[in-house]
Amino acid sequence: MKNVRATAKLILFVLAALCAMPLQWVGLKFNLGYAKRLPTRFHKIWCGIIGIKVEVRGEPFKDGPCLLASNHNSYFDIPVLGSVVPLSFVAKKEVAAWPFFGTLARLQETVFVDRERRTKAAATANEIHQRIAKGDTLVLFPEGTSSDGNRVLPFKSALMAVAQMAVGSGDDAEPVYVQPVSITYTKLCGIPMGRQFRPYFAWYGDMDLGPHLWEAFSLGPFEVVVEFHEPVTIDTQGSRKIIAAYCEGKSGEGVIRALMSSFPPEMGELEDGAVDPQATEGEQPRQTASVE
Repeated sequence: MKNVRATAKLILFVLAALCAMPLQWVGLKFNLGYAKRLPTRFHKIWCGIIGIKVEVRGEPFKDGPCLLASNHNSYFDIPVLGSVVPLSFVAKKEVAAWPFFGTLARLQETVFVDRERRTKAAATANEIHQRIAKGDTLVLFPEGTSSDGNRVLPFKSALMAVAQMAVGSGDDAEPVYVQPVSITYTKLCGIPMGRQFRPYFAWYGDMDLGPHLWEAFSLGPFEVVVEFHEPVTIDTQGSRKIIAAYCEGKSGEGVIRALMSSFPPEMGELEDGAVDPQATEGEQPRQTASVE
């Protein structure tokens, strides 16, 4: 039964992608308006095929130029976030060369980053800024890698330099807002997932993509919580490093809230050293959230 389920999901996903890809290519080629909306519709269809139920908490910022800074668990983060709001992603350059998925990333106008060459960080920040100035919303995964889904890794601040660049000039200049986001995989078949099942959906370390994707497709429906937190600017925080620490703290708090709320009160508890969701913003401690 598991193999039948995985095969059906894979066939439907490929068919949906093959239908959407040429439409998106034409839309980008001729600068048609639907090219900004089609990826969102595609990601919603993909979530439906796989069986992903997305719960959204908070509101994505829409009142000015915005960069989203999110924790990163898996390639599933792409359709999860992509199904919520029209956006593009910032990804490592290796993704561009991936068969099939690299093409999908380019069709969503992904900005590719060379993480091995720190000297290119300024050029990448400028590219991100130009996209945001045109009205695009971009998602940055500041951890620089994916985690096991039980915790938030330290957020790197290099590309937060985008927040130091205003959009426009003179009296018309607008600050770039940075909005923290947390993504948490919480339930499998309606049952709290727990640490032992989260690696079926979190993709990290030296896991091979093909077997991991097949295993995830073979399982039942799962639930994901996406929380949008209060956005900030360089004016309110003072530096890109403080913005990175703020986003890391807020993302970690959101992960903990989602994990704790998925369990009955008697089942879930914070491990030693975990962030207290009631901690003040100024403290911004490291997160080691886990629910057994």
